[in-house]
Amino acid sequence: MGLVMKPTKFKTIQHYHEPGDLHEFTFSCFRRQNLLTNDAWRRYLAQAIDEAGREYGFHLVAFVFMPNHVHLLTWPVEEQPRIADYLKWIKRSSSASIKNDLSKAKSSLLRRLTVQEATKQPVFRFWEKGPGYDRNLNQPGTVQASIDYLHRNPVRRGLVTESRRWKWSSARFYESDGQLQEPELPKITLLPAEFWN
Repeated sequence: MGLVMKPTKFKTIQHYHEPGDLHEFTFSCFRRQNLLTNDAWRRYLAQAIDEAGREYGFHLVAFVFMPNHVHLLTWPVEEQPRIADYLKWIKRSSSASIKNDLSKAKSSLLRRLTVQEATKQPVFRFWEKGPGYDRNLNQPGTVQASIDYLHRNPVRRGLVTESRRWKWSSARFYESDGQLQEPELPKITLLPAEFWN
């Protein structure tokens, strides 16, 4: 049996969208634990982001996978994007693959990440419950600042000395002017030139 969770009230995030908006999403591992440290699990997350993007019409503009949280800068192509469904797909798909790995390995982490919630049903929690953080961006300067912020995250945390040395981000893609699409990473889409003018 895993942990018993007391019912918790989560902040409700109201997603809103205006045509042309980009969305910067942040979501965390369960209890902000450093769970996203396994390359296989990071690949599951990358695959889930690509799948959700295709399913719901979201282009990924920039990203960084940190040990205990994720930042995504996205550009929805639909007029009324299904933001909650996009995020749910990413979390559920990656979480299911990780749970499968833990089950096969008979890992004690599986038990530690299985919690009993108000429904009394055990639930596997790799990601923190709730929608995370969502910020709308539509100005070139703000978008560039967001991309720079994401890429500097591993340096600020002391994980690497230069952004490009952190594999699990879009920093090297931008350093190569969009020429380097690494197969293990989610697919990045450059914003059109007219956005920046």
